[in-house]
Amino acid sequence: MTDDATPLPPDELGRRLTEVYDLVGPLYRRAQRSVERGLTGGELSLGVRAVLTLLHRNGPMTVPQMGRAQAISRQFVQRMVNEAADQGLVESIPNPAHRRSSLIRPTEKGTAAIGEVLDREHRLLRETGGSLTDAEVTACLRVLGELLKALDHVDDD
Repeated sequence: MTDDATPLPPDELGRRLTEVYDLVGPLYRRAQRSVERGLTGGELSLGVRAVLTLLHRNGPMTVPQMGRAQAISRQFVQRMVNEAADQGLVESIPNPAHRRSSLIRPTEKGTAAIGEVLDREHRLLRETGGSLTDAEVTACLRVLGELLKALDHVDDD
């Protein structure tokens, strides 16, 4: 048994992080299905929801910025932005930092739609069991952040 405050040796760390990966896949797929079932009247696809969430949390962004933030291709993000624009959920505005890459921002309708989705998810996540502490959630976020950083070399396109 190791001391909880002592960093794991590389071989043990690799084995333990494999356990994390083994949980992340099913967690992601179940969360995705849950979101797909609970979206506002089925009008938001998962991709449009991701775009709206990014804009809600970060403010106006370019398509390339959104792609990098989500580790997905610019082409996919552009399709989702186009879908959201067709539904009146986002709009393009001039980007003072780059003439050819517009900023995307949510419309009032988009802000209301993502607010409703996030409120519903918050209500569901409040019911999470396990008596989790802030320290445990912080540690989880740190571990997942390090795993993501370790894969920075993987091309998103």
